[in-house]
Formats: sequence, C-alpha cells, structure tokens
Amino acid sequence: MITTAKFNYQPHESELERASNSYLMSLVAVIGGLPLPILNLMASIFFYLGNRKSTAFVKWHCTQALVSQLGLFFFNSAGFWWTVSILFYDETATNYYFAYIITLVIFNLIEFFSTLIIATKVRKGQHTEFFFFGDVTNLICKTNENNK
Repeated sequence: MITTAKFNYQPHESELERASNSYLMSLVAVIGGLPLPILNLMASIFFYLGNRKSTAFVKWHCTQALVSQLGLFFFNSAGFWWTVSILFYDETATNYYFAYIITLVIFNLIEFFSTLIIATKVRKGQHTEFFFFGDVTNLICKTNENNK
C-alpha cells in the first residue's frame, strides 16, 4: 500500500514537520468528528490551502493527503447517508448494508494505519507514496509545475 521513493532533495526540518502534519490533520479530524465524513476532507483541504505556496516537497505531501481523503470521502458519505436513512426513515438494514459497512470499516482502518506510517516516514525525511494515490498526486503536481 505504501512505497518509498528516493529524493535527491533533502528537505529542511520545518518542511518535514509540515509534510508529516498534512497526514495527521485527517487523523485529528477523525478523532474529533468520527461520524461526519466531511470533517476529514475539510481538515485536509484547509491544511492544503495553507501550504499550497510552500516548497514542492510539502505541497506534494499535502496534495497526496488531500487526494487520499477525497478518495475515501465518497465511500464514507454513502455509508453515512445509508445509515441515516436506516435510522430515521423507512429503510431496513440488509445484508448488503452490513457488508458495505464492514468493508468501509476495513478500508478506513487500512487508511488510518497507513496514514500513521506514512506520516512517521515523511517526518524522518523519507519521501513515501501511497499506492494509487501517489500516482494521482504525481500527475497533479506535474501538471501544476508545467503550468508555472
């Protein structure tokens, strides 16, 4: 799920801290507002906006944190609204619902622990990429660099 790439650039200590914090923002939001999936995404968006004019290293990791949260947001939102419809409307909890919720919990646990691992590695100066989300981030950041 996580790959580590070599960077020729050695980031400054403050850059390592900001890049690592970009991942931790979503975890703080999870602890603060677990049932609302929008909080994780909003925390990542605000941190990204605050650091978008930072160095390429920090900007890349803020973008990856944002993209990974965006990927989970849609799945978490579907589960949230499905649960709301069961609790407050005439929907019934089916086997499909329970299978979706169990899968959602597994995905969120994988993302939670992956985020902790990647935040730790980035703080130590290792440029680390999520599987899939790292490739998407490379495309986004490469596009942004070409537009300058």
